[in-house]
Amino acid sequence: GLQPDVITYNAAISACEKGGRTDTAFDLLAEMKAAGLQPDVITYNAAISACEKGARTDTALDLLAEMKGAGLQPNVITYSAAISACEKGGRTDTAFDLLAEMKAAGLQPDVITYSAAISACEKGARTDTALDLLAEMKGAGLQPNVITYSAA
Repeated sequence: GLQPDVITYNAAISACEKGGRTDTAFDLLAEMKAAGLQPDVITYNAAISACEKGARTDTALDLLAEMKGAGLQPNVITYSAAISACEKGGRTDTAFDLLAEMKAAGLQPDVITYSAAISACEKGARTDTALDLLAEMKGAGLQPNVITYSAA
């Protein structure tokens, strides 16, 4: 019969992430690896996003490390999802470390990234940092949205 490929697994993991089926997403990731398929950036982005929705911060950070260890370069979506997972898990300092790492890698944070980081400030009672990030965001030519302002 037909064997699922990376694209098939990515679609299924992404569907689980969007449907809030975190455990199923991880089962599929494990099944994919067991089948000898190498997860790609899209796979990791979907799995890290599933962690964020399932409030599994440590797993999100483990996946990010695993991704880098496999020689894959995280992108803006990867970092945004990981920062959001840290925000939801109350890991404010880790969220800022990831934001700094992202910038150091030459990636430009987007509205989603900044909103997650500003939200982490709110959870960590770091008002000054939130206002600095809001100013930095505007300085980068990005328009804050409702989510950004409600976080700030």
